[in-house]
Amino acid sequence: MLKKFFITCSGVDKNLIEDCSNGEQNKYVGIGATVFFTAVMATIAGSYALFTVFDNLYASIFFGLLWGLLIFNLDRFIVSTIKKSDSKWKEFLQASPRIILAVIIAIVISKPLELKLFEKEINQVLLTEKNQMTLDNKAQIAAQFTPEIAKINSEITVLKTDITAKETNSNALYETYIAEAEGRKGTKLLGKGPVYKEKREKHDAALAELNQLKKDNAEKIKNKELAIANLIDNQKNTETKTQPIIENFDGLMARIDALGKLPWLPSFFIFLLFLAIETSPIFAKLISPKGEYDFKLEDEESAVKTWVKQQVQQREEMLKADIIVNKKVYKEISEEEELYVYKQKMARDLMKLQADYFYKKQQKML
Repeated sequence: MLKKFFITCSGVDKNLIEDCSNGEQNKYVGIGATVFFTAVMATIAGSYALFTVFDNLYASIFFGLLWGLLIFNLDRFIVSTIKKSDSKWKEFLQASPRIILAVIIAIVISKPLELKLFEKEINQVLLTEKNQMTLDNKAQIAAQFTPEIAKINSEITVLKTDITAKETNSNALYETYIAEAEGRKGTKLLGKGPVYKEKREKHDAALAELNQLKKDNAEKIKNKELAIANLIDNQKNTETKTQPIIENFDGLMARIDALGKLPWLPSFFIFLLFLAIETSPIFAKLISPKGEYDFKLEDEESAVKTWVKQQVQQREEMLKADIIVNKKVYKEISEEEELYVYKQKMARDLMKLQADYFYKKQQKML
């Protein structure tokens, strides 16, 4: 049962292979098994690759099976269409397009499995890239909000500076009227005279202005600090919204790009392994000697080709003979007097009708 299945996988003519020796059948069983297991590897690799894209197990298995069937059909077609001949160079030229196709298939199959084999290393590369992307993302978002926050902070600084300046002026006026009262400055008269009262009034007015300025600026500073807090919250919210995009930076292209940043030699050896697996049916067919099955297939194809040539040649000869007969028949008919008289009468009648029609048409025009 298994032998028949692998023979089917090899793409040979079952009617011909059944009459061949066991050794010839085993050769094609091996080729068919290679084709089958290559398709199995393609199914596994395709399923994993699609799982990284869809993140859905059932969809990945379904499309992976379709990919495996496609690879199976291609490999079976490649092996079955290589015909053995007496010239190895001719066979190689015949197989060269199929070898190129096999190389492409090997690349496609090996890449997903490389992603799985080097998954831990790839995750480390992706983690480093995600961390860097997070830092870059925060820097870019901060660049959007920092100028506005700095502007508001500078406005707050100006408001505080105004209060400080006003407070310094008020303290200076306080020191002036106190010194006047103590007789240290101004009139240098001890006591609270008219000059003292004047300076005290200036200080009280400045103190009132200071208190009002503190009240007004405190409200302004509070509003501006609230605006800064809102900007900081918006900045954090933007970082929170964009972070899942960075966390989900784990798709197929990202992993392939991360794989390219790892040392190339292990990946290259895995590619060579799959290339050997994929091209093994082709090279097995190329290096194997011309066997019993090949001779029988060549004999059957030659018989069909000869039969087709015979049929075509017979049809051509029949056509030539029919043309000669027709020429002879029509030549003899053309020489009969009766046919000549009949056609002469018909031509005479036709010319009369044309003359009558022309006469009537001219008469109507006049």
